[in-house]
Amino acid sequence: MHLSTPPRLDEPPPPGAGRKSTEVDFDAFYQAHYRAMTTQLCAYTGDLGHAQDLVQEAFCRAFTRWQKIVRYEDPVAWVRKVAWNLATSRWRRVRTAQRFLRKQREEHVPGPSPDRVALEAALALLPPNQRRVVVLYHLADMPISEISRQEGIPEGTVKSWLHRGRTALAVHLSERTEENRRA
Repeated sequence: MHLSTPPRLDEPPPPGAGRKSTEVDFDAFYQAHYRAMTTQLCAYTGDLGHAQDLVQEAFCRAFTRWQKIVRYEDPVAWVRKVAWNLATSRWRRVRTAQRFLRKQREEHVPGPSPDRVALEAALALLPPNQRRVVVLYHLADMPISEISRQEGIPEGTVKSWLHRGRTALAVHLSERTEENRRA
C-alpha cells in the first residue's frame, strides 16, 4: 500500500483542485471558444460590448445545461446559436422601441461619420440572413455544410445567401470607395 505525502500548507493547490471535473471541462470549453465567438457576434452586431454580453449570456445558459450540452456532437454550435438568437431578439426589441419612439417625436438621424469602418457599414446594409452567412463563412471560417446544419437550411440556400451577400457587399463597398474618392 502506497501512502501519498500530504500537501504542504505553504504550497498552492494544484489547478482544478477541489473543483468538479465538469467545471474544469466547461472552463476549458469557455476559454477555447469565447474570443472567436465574440469576434463573430461583434461583426454581426457591430458593437463589441454588446457582442461580449451576448456571448457571455449564451455561455451562462450553456453552463446551467452543461451535463446535457457536453454530450452534443457540437456544443459550440449550441452556444453560437443561442448567442445569435439573443442578438436577433435584441434587434426585435430595439426595432419595436424605435417604432414607438418615431410615433412620439420627430426623428433626426445624423449621416454616417467619415471614420466609420466601411465593412461594418456595408454589413449593416445586408439582410440579416445574408449578413449571418457572410459572417459565419468568412469570419468564423465555417464550411457551408456546418452553416447549413446550424441554421437549419439547405446548403443551396446557404450558397445563395452567401452569393447575394457578397454581391451586395461588393456594391456597397465600391459605392463607399467612390464616395471617398469624390470627397
